[in-house]
Amino acid sequence: MKIIAILMMLPIFAMAEEQAPQASPLFTFLPFILMFVVMYIFFILPKQKENKKIEEMRTSLKKGDKVLTIAGIIGTVSHIDDRFVCIKTGDTKIDFEKAAVVKLLEADSEKREAEKK
Repeated sequence: MKIIAILMMLPIFAMAEEQAPQASPLFTFLPFILMFVVMYIFFILPKQKENKKIEEMRTSLKKGDKVLTIAGIIGTVSHIDDRFVCIKTGDTKIDFEKAAVVKLLEADSEKREAEKK
């Protein structure tokens, strides 16, 4: 008896599957699109802002600024070219690329105040 009832219900289930609406491709890819947007907002944008600040700092370097390099060397800028920065530490002068300057520790206060006025 149960088998007959199941066999009679099979055509109804088959019709229900055929009439079920298929999801559009947009809804299929929507989770991936949302995941990319979230990753862009939380990971890519902040990194771009940080890189922009560092690049502005490197272009605004002036003679007499106290800087920190990637190698951990702290010194004052004694000469600047287009690509290179000469840093004086004690009696030693070392040439670095501008990209090696990580952080501006102290600026020559008199020069910075004169520029602001």
